[in-house]
Amino acid sequence: MFRKAIFWTHLVSGVVAGLVVLMMSVTGVILTYERQMLALEDRAYYAEPEAGQTRLSAEALVAAATADGSFTPQSLVMSADPAAPAVLSAGRSGTRYLNPYTAEIYTPHSESLGAFLSAVRGWHRWFNVSGEGRDNARMITGASNLMFLFLIVSGLYLWLPAVYRWSTMRMRLWFHPNAKSGQARDFNWHHVFGFWAAIPLAVIVATATVFYYPWANNLVYQLAGEEPPVRGRGAPAETVSEPEIPAGASLVPMDDLLQTAAMQHPAWRTLSINLPAEASALRSVSIDEGDGGQPQKRHAMTLNAYSGEIVELAPFSSQSAGRQARSWVRFLHTGEALGLIGQTIAGLASFAGVLMVWTGFALAWRRFVSWQARLKRARVKQQSADLEAVTD
Repeated sequence: MFRKAIFWTHLVSGVVAGLVVLMMSVTGVILTYERQMLALEDRAYYAEPEAGQTRLSAEALVAAATADGSFTPQSLVMSADPAAPAVLSAGRSGTRYLNPYTAEIYTPHSESLGAFLSAVRGWHRWFNVSGEGRDNARMITGASNLMFLFLIVSGLYLWLPAVYRWSTMRMRLWFHPNAKSGQARDFNWHHVFGFWAAIPLAVIVATATVFYYPWANNLVYQLAGEEPPVRGRGAPAETVSEPEIPAGASLVPMDDLLQTAAMQHPAWRTLSINLPAEASALRSVSIDEGDGGQPQKRHAMTLNAYSGEIVELAPFSSQSAGRQARSWVRFLHTGEALGLIGQTIAGLASFAGVLMVWTGFALAWRRFVSWQARLKRARVKQQSADLEAVTD
């Protein structure tokens, strides 16, 4: 009785949320290597330096980027790759890529790929709806995501055969050569893909729940043994107090500050230094030893802009358990936390999700058609019985 109840709840949930799950799975496959695709597009900004060329100072690059007065950057990113451009970002106002050896501002390439991936991401999250309708779209995708999580958990229970025989287990573990009819093939594929993709899909879907529901976000911190941060009460207090600017003192060159950060983390791949709009005695530097999607390889440092001294070191390990867990959640969802292998596993799991929706719908449709046929036969039989009773 219990198994039957789980089965019907599983089936109904799959039919109700199936199309949304299919949409999220398809877009998830497309977004598998989003970071790599965007990086490949940005290769247009790469240029090998000529023999003897040295990088210009950070101040010279900022001055070149802001010479026309129409651009006010908030950060400067330098790469360990000598051919990579210097990147100055003004947040949503735009980004400028410069040759770090000549300060040439590169002509922006076509944003067609970025726009396409942004639209796909919008569909993945909220049907690419904008404006007031986005909250309703998020409610639908969030609820469908929860149902998807139930489908994964209940599917694992239903995957277990009623009778444990190797012949039955083999049919559910791998593709069966005798599953030649459409129904047998769909049954076989639904169980095979469901079994092998269950764990990565459970991670992907469970972490997505954190993005939709505050209670899930709070649960991450609570499981890590700390109180979740309270939203809507203003910004948290600064952990580093702003020192006074010494009279007549001059700023330490940003290259020296970046060098200090690089010495603390010799395996760095990118360094990002903030460019405050107002006079400040502090400079924050973000150090990334990974590809941008590995939280355990991202660190921070605060330096005195006038003395060059390190004010605060904040490696990933220094963060609270809750903040670390929340960072892992963000990048486990896409698989990026585990590098290229993790992204590949996440992409394959999303593709398995597509196939499970397809085979699940096919099995549900055949069950519905079979039920309708039984009802029709029962009505014909009843009509025949009624006719015989009248004639008698």
